[in-house]
Amino acid sequence: MNNPFSLSFGKSPLENISRTVQMNEILDSFTSEPINQQIYMVTGIRGSGKTVLLTDIKNRLEEDDDWIVLELNPEKDLLLGLTSKLSNHQQCIEILRDANINLSFFGLSLSVNNVPPITDLETAIERMLEALKKKNKRVLVALDEVTSNQHVRVFSAAFQIFIRNDLPLFLLMTGLYENIEDLQNEKSLTFLYRAPKIKLGALNMAAIMSRYRSIFHLSDSDAVEMAKLTKGYPFAFQALGFLTWQNGGDYHGILEEYRHYLEEYVYDKFWSELSATDRRVTYGIAQSKTGEVREIREILNLSSDQFSPYRARLIRKGLVNGDERGLLRFTLPLFDQYVLSRLAFEE
Repeated sequence: MNNPFSLSFGKSPLENISRTVQMNEILDSFTSEPINQQIYMVTGIRGSGKTVLLTDIKNRLEEDDDWIVLELNPEKDLLLGLTSKLSNHQQCIEILRDANINLSFFGLSLSVNNVPPITDLETAIERMLEALKKKNKRVLVALDEVTSNQHVRVFSAAFQIFIRNDLPLFLLMTGLYENIEDLQNEKSLTFLYRAPKIKLGALNMAAIMSRYRSIFHLSDSDAVEMAKLTKGYPFAFQALGFLTWQNGGDYHGILEEYRHYLEEYVYDKFWSELSATDRRVTYGIAQSKTGEVREIREILNLSSDQFSPYRARLIRKGLVNGDERGLLRFTLPLFDQYVLSRLAFEE
């Protein structure tokens, strides 16, 4: 049997703990009658399973003949991409041809004799969606790892018009916390503030423990210990499982390699995106023995007002958990050790 775990970002591994609650929330909203929600935004840190969730939802909807599911590249012209993919989709070709939609102006193969070509992309998409609506079709556009670039902003503004006109277009976007926030802060896209946002946190620890115990035939105590080593971080679940599988089911012998994988695959990138002061604050958190905010501030010699913005930013980035009043904890396994080692070399 091949290794059921994977170190590839975005690819659904053979062994996966699905986000059932979040997936069902999105699917129930998108498939409801009447339609009550046409957009969802999924956020989380790198390795939190955003792409896997998007893929799972795509796969489920593709099983339904009433759905046309399209994934577009958020770094390209999304209006043109949507027009092109709809016009070439097997379920759409005859419907759009019967609706006398001529897209030859855009260099697309869908053309109709004696019908003037449409020359505006938004108009073309509106016409196509109207034709699909008459056939009870719904269209999902999936955008993975969006940023607030010109293509995404233009498409989001057009999407708002489409749904205001009661057209059957649905949008599922994933992105890092800060990128989704930047997009929502665009003055012309205030409707995105009202869009439901799902933040992907830790996986269920009991599910991780059960999976490890079953795959590696572990005792309860060893399975619990393995689960604790991941802190519920999805990439850590995959990395620890991957290396343990390679090591014949013995996780004790690969812990140093596990730490190196986390650092090289994920933590170095996180670190590069932190400001000098953010790094200093993470150092205070890593040094703290209790995780109490008061102790961290004393280590850093910061007042409450000085500390609060950095605390909020690290929580927003998903690196720190502040759910317990007066306490701060890293969300990532072994991240405290990583911070201390980095700053030891940088001092």
